[in-house]
Formats: sequence, C-alpha cells, structure tokens
Amino acid sequence: MSIYLNKDSKIIVQGITGGMGAKHTTLMLQSGSNIVGGVNARKAGTTVELDGKELPVYGTVEEAMRETGADVSVAFVPPAFTKDACIEAIDAGIGLLVVITEGVPVQDTAEVWSYLQGRSTRMIGPNCPGIITPGESLAGITPHTIAGTGPIGLVSKSGTLTYQMMYELKDFGFSTAIGIGGDPIVGTTHIDALAAFEADPDTKAIVMIGEIGGDAEERAAAYIKDNVTKPVVGYVAGFTAPEGKTMGHAGAIVSGSSGTAAAKQEALEAVGVKVGKTPSETAALMREILQGL
Repeated sequence: MSIYLNKDSKIIVQGITGGMGAKHTTLMLQSGSNIVGGVNARKAGTTVELDGKELPVYGTVEEAMRETGADVSVAFVPPAFTKDACIEAIDAGIGLLVVITEGVPVQDTAEVWSYLQGRSTRMIGPNCPGIITPGESLAGITPHTIAGTGPIGLVSKSGTLTYQMMYELKDFGFSTAIGIGGDPIVGTTHIDALAAFEADPDTKAIVMIGEIGGDAEERAAAYIKDNVTKPVVGYVAGFTAPEGKTMGHAGAIVSGSSGTAAAKQEALEAVGVKVGKTPSETAALMREILQGL
C-alpha cells in the first residue's frame, strides 16, 4: 500500500522538453515510474527519447490524458507560467498534480488553491521534491536510490531533509515519502498526509518534518491529538533562525513569537509527538519506536 502514488500510476510531464523536465523524466524512468508522455503546446505531435524510451509530446494535458490514460502530472514549468499549467491540469481532471517549480508568486498559488476547491485534483507543491513510493513510482525529483520500501510514512516541508531522513532510515524503508513544499500556500498539507498515512494499513509509523514560519505544525499537532493513532516523530528546522529573516523557503520566516521552532516543538510534544533536536536524533527516535513494534 501507499498514499497518492503507486506502480499503476500513469505519469505525464508538463515541460518534458525543457532541461529540468527532460533530466528528471529520465531519472523518474530509471526509478521505474510509468511515464507515458509529456506536454508542450509548441512541440505537440513530436516525440522525445529519454532513457531509451520514445515518449509522445501532446499539446494539452487533456489530450495527453485522453491518449494515454494518465492520472498523474508532474509540472516542470517556469514560475511565470505555472498558474496556467496548473489550471490546465485541473480543468482536465488529472488525479494528482505535482508542482516542482520554485519561485511561483504566492498570489498565483492562492488562485490555484482556490480553483482546486470542489474539484477532483490533488495538488502537491509548489516548490517541492514531489512524492515517491519506493520500488513502485516516483513523481518528482527525490533520489530513488536512497531508500527502499518499508513501514514508515514521511511528510516534509523540506526537500533535502526528506532525502536525509530517507537515507538515515533506509534500513527500515518507507511506504511513501511526500515533500509538500515550503511555500506559505501549498496544495497538500501535513494534515492531508497524516490522514492518508493513518488510513494506510502498511504505514506503521510517521515522520513529520516541519520548519519555522506559519502555523502548519501547530495545526498538525491538534489533528494528531484527535485523529492519529500511529506513533509520530517530528523534526522542526530553524531553532537558530534570526527573527524577521526568510530562511530558505518563502514561508520560513519568524514574526515575533509566531512560527518559531520552539513553539512548534512545544505544540507537538504536548500531544505525544517526540521531537528530535537534529535530523539524526529524529531518525533515532523513529528507530526506537519501530524496534518496539
């Protein structure tokens, strides 16, 4: 089992002919993902050969879905065009839309988020590494070689911390690892992922990685208290971050006492989530839990 993505997922890539799109489509193919085509309106009707596979390029997401049966799209589209690419995919009814692009204007993301309401598409991102179900499928840029399949569910704001946690716990493995992105507005939240992992019978424990800024971790803590029965360990990046300075992600900024790492740690520990001071300590906490199950 997994959440959102599995071996049967058929993936298209919006922006497949660009440098990043082509590079990461190749890596997704090498991971075993079922990539069935790409989208670029200017190159519709052509093909691209990546990793020895000839992939058709379609003019629209709707056409790509009709011709291939695709149910997942990964978007490698420049920030200025990301909103239009997202709305096109949502209008086409894609089941899962993974938006890798960094630097998307927050107003654009807000408009896309509003457009999503009441529709069938789940969006992950923007500014994220995407989602991987090890041994089955990758939709995004997570290195597929760092961890195999196992009982841990991972949800993280940070791409690099996603990779580090997967590497640290590779001896146990993961059901699904999802990087939700570090922007102030994202399509899939910690709470969405926690609910999905709670419902997944093969996920036995959950790692949640947060960071300074906003109140997503505090809201996740309240959700865990009322709805999650599986053990959760956490890590919050940014204990030494200076006030008022954006750190890395667009949403990672402390304003007064709001959004601090200490406040997030306190909220999580108050509902029984063990919080590590470092990624390695967090991995050790998870290792203890799994050895006790």
